[in-house]
Amino acid sequence: MFTSLFSAFASLTEHLAALLEPAFHGASTAAAIVLFTALVRLAVHPLSRQAARGQKAQATLRPQLAALREKHGKDSKALQKAIMELHAAEKVSPFSGCLPSLLQMPAFFLLYHLFSSAEIGGRANALLDHTLLRAPLGGCWTDALAHGGAFGPQGLVYVVLFAVVAAVASFNYRRMKRQMAANPVAAPGGQEAVPGMAAMNKFMPLLSFATLFTVAVVPLAAALYVVTSTTWTAVERAFLYKDTLPALAAV
Repeated sequence: MFTSLFSAFASLTEHLAALLEPAFHGASTAAAIVLFTALVRLAVHPLSRQAARGQKAQATLRPQLAALREKHGKDSKALQKAIMELHAAEKVSPFSGCLPSLLQMPAFFLLYHLFSSAEIGGRANALLDHTLLRAPLGGCWTDALAHGGAFGPQGLVYVVLFAVVAAVASFNYRRMKRQMAANPVAAPGGQEAVPGMAAMNKFMPLLSFATLFTVAVVPLAAALYVVTSTTWTAVERAFLYKDTLPALAAV
């Protein structure tokens, strides 16, 4: 089953590349990967909109959350139970923003497997011969370093990708820090609105920079998916949360 799935995906990639070849020539397969990523993101966009509505709805619950903290005082278990019941009653999930990212993982692993396998369906994987400029889509950053160094023909492709990722990660980091400051998960006494969320929120902004490591170690095709997807996320969130930006900027 998995073999047939990867074979079908390889065929789809080849057909997309053939359609784009007149416009992108030797980079048509890379363009097909970017297009595929955009189609995946379009497919999950409704969930991203739903997640944005959920996060905005959480902001309206602050007065009720404050009342629950005052009511339950230092009884952390009762507070956590009451807060979870409030979220359930209002149909608001504090973890709704994770769903779009989780649903994209299969597409990423398909690309990773496709461009890291020597054979697909019992025959040589021809996609490994495709390149972006001179960097093989099945190669990684260490391969580029071994063929001309960081600023060689292959290395420059990664320099551009790292620059894009660093810019997007910096934007996401600043935005997430402002958003988390504007939406605290704990009361002044230290009680958490959602169990474990405070620890998670300290770690979450740093995940943007983990993308740099991912781009360095995965095949270039998968790196293109990651860079395109994270850039899409930054633009998408700027659009979906544009009405909250003035409040966040004041934090």
